[in-house]
Amino acid sequence: MEAAAAAAGVQLGSSKPQIATQAEMAEARVPLTYRDQCAHLLIPLNKCRVTEFYLPWKCEPERHAYEKCQYELVMERMLQMQKIREAQETKAKGGAAIELIPATAKLA
Repeated sequence: MEAAAAAAGVQLGSSKPQIATQAEMAEARVPLTYRDQCAHLLIPLNKCRVTEFYLPWKCEPERHAYEKCQYELVMERMLQMQKIREAQETKAKGGAAIELIPATAKLA
């Protein structure tokens, strides 16, 4: 995967910085699978959930912020994978792909 990404000129990984430190995540007892670029939003969400007895309507702003961050990460990964696949397809075809809309066309 890394070789294909390097050949496509795509940088793997997220452009979002890791805000929460490992110590903060360990102190908040965030599971390893949730320690990503959105963990800094999960920590206050989990605190809110505990204090509000997991009532779903109590922590909506925190939950919305966390889910939006997760969505953006997924979209970023999908875009990276699409670029890698397009580069592999053009390499397999043996040349540049013919674009449906020429670069000289003025859109909008």
